[in-house]
This record gives sequence, structure tokens and C-alpha cells, in this order.
Amino acid sequence: VPLQASGGGLVQAGGSLRLSCAASGRTFSTNYMGWFRQAPGKEREFVGRIRWSDGSTDYANSVKGRFTISRDSAKNTVYLQMDSLQPEDTAVYYCAARTFGTTMYTDWGQGTLVTVSS
Repeated sequence: VPLQASGGGLVQAGGSLRLSCAASGRTFSTNYMGWFRQAPGKEREFVGRIRWSDGSTDYANSVKGRFTISRDSAKNTVYLQMDSLQPEDTAVYYCAARTFGTTMYTDWGQGTLVTVSS
């Protein structure tokens, strides 16, 4: 499923951004949609995920309570609402899809850069 992430930009510490991830193809085989990020010089890390069927979510401890993932099934779009952003949240953010029967995220968006200034 082709994915298109958008919404990144520059924000001051304490500010908010909302990222979007639109799936342009069929999503009936999607079990989870995940958000990941990769900061400069660091490995990619898991941010959170949402189960497509019921909207249940899981988050990394580093973002729990500040980030919220939601979905709009009619638009085949997943959102990452990021509040209380900190400079350490600066990274390229990626969305990805995981289908039923797998443990791997196999479809990835191109990434959107989030820069948080202090």
C-alpha cells in the first residue's frame, strides 16, 4: 500500500504538530499502522501504532502522554498528533503499514522532517 506522510516542519519547544499518513491503495489487509522516527546519527525507533480495526494504540515510553495516534477510516489516513514537543523529538518521521499474518512493517512512507528548536 503506497503511503504518503506529510505535516512536518519547524516548531518551537513546547509546540505542536500533526502529521498525516494517507494510504492510497487497499487497506483491508492492514492490521497496524505505525509511526517511526529517525534522528540524525541514530537508528530508527518505534514511536507508536494503531490497530486499524478498532483504533487501539500503543506508544513508546518516550512519547506517551504527549503524542496521540488516530485514524480516519473513510479517508484511509492515520494521524500523529504531537504535543509538548522537545528538541529531542527532532527526526524524520515515517509511517508504515503492517498486514495481517506478519510481524514486520512492509510498506513505508517517504518520511517527513520534524525540527524542534529550543
